[in-house]
Amino acid sequence: MKHLLSIEHLAKEDIEHILKRAGTLKKERGNHSKLPLRDQTWAMIFSKSSTRTRVSFEVGVHELGGKLLFLNANDIQLGRGEPIKDTARVLGRMVHGAIIRTYAQSDYSQIPTINALTDWEHPCQILTDIFTFQEKRGPIHGKKVAFFGDGACNVPISWIFASAKLDFELAISAPPDFQPSIELIQRSKGNITVTENPDEAAANSDLLYTDVWVSMGKEKEAVERLEKLKGFQINSGTKALAAPDALVMHCLPAYRDKEIAESFFEEHADTIFDQAENRLHVQKAILEWIVCR
Repeated sequence: MKHLLSIEHLAKEDIEHILKRAGTLKKERGNHSKLPLRDQTWAMIFSKSSTRTRVSFEVGVHELGGKLLFLNANDIQLGRGEPIKDTARVLGRMVHGAIIRTYAQSDYSQIPTINALTDWEHPCQILTDIFTFQEKRGPIHGKKVAFFGDGACNVPISWIFASAKLDFELAISAPPDFQPSIELIQRSKGNITVTENPDEAAANSDLLYTDVWVSMGKEKEAVERLEKLKGFQINSGTKALAAPDALVMHCLPAYRDKEIAESFFEEHADTIFDQAENRLHVQKAILEWIVCR
């Protein structure tokens, strides 16, 4: 039984296969030669709100021939305290797979499972980001990615593991309270630097990347977070230090004039919304990989 729970535990050859198939599926959209999810029903279990993840997976399952059940955790017995392992055992007898968006990295091993975001990792997003970069700039191998903001949350953690798998440089710029642990960096075995200096991270980078400063579940920390992170915005000054053809990405939703300047966001909106669209194509490749490979 196959799962996609973490970039850390995803083999390099599987990453490369998913990225290659995403390009093919994007070109074939509306005219797929096979429907690998035909006669299958998948469940989506979301404890966290979503726009891009929910829509892209719902459309993706449909376009690959399957049906999908959306289950809000508060509307099923999970919301009343049923153990996750019991929910998984029941679903394993009724559906063909599960797409989970929740807080803790949980075990749904009774059925093929896709991590659609947890507090620990966001693998679907980072696979999409890499696909988008390579679609526009070629192989990410040997390039430099610079991440700005909360460097200890799920998005940069997935970037950390991806850096080691695909052999690119990752520079994380964050204040001390928002830096990934030394143990995590060492565990990844990637070419990774962590700095409090945004200019150092931006220098000669091929991709400038940021994410929201107040993630879901962190709303009570909003005032403190915004104060500590205010020096880590990406803007035209950041871009001036990067490589001339550097891309700018944001996984959305974006809070303009916080983590990214309003005018700078609009200047790079085409790339950012291509990135958002590509969630559909990459996640279709993930679904196909789980059921076919």
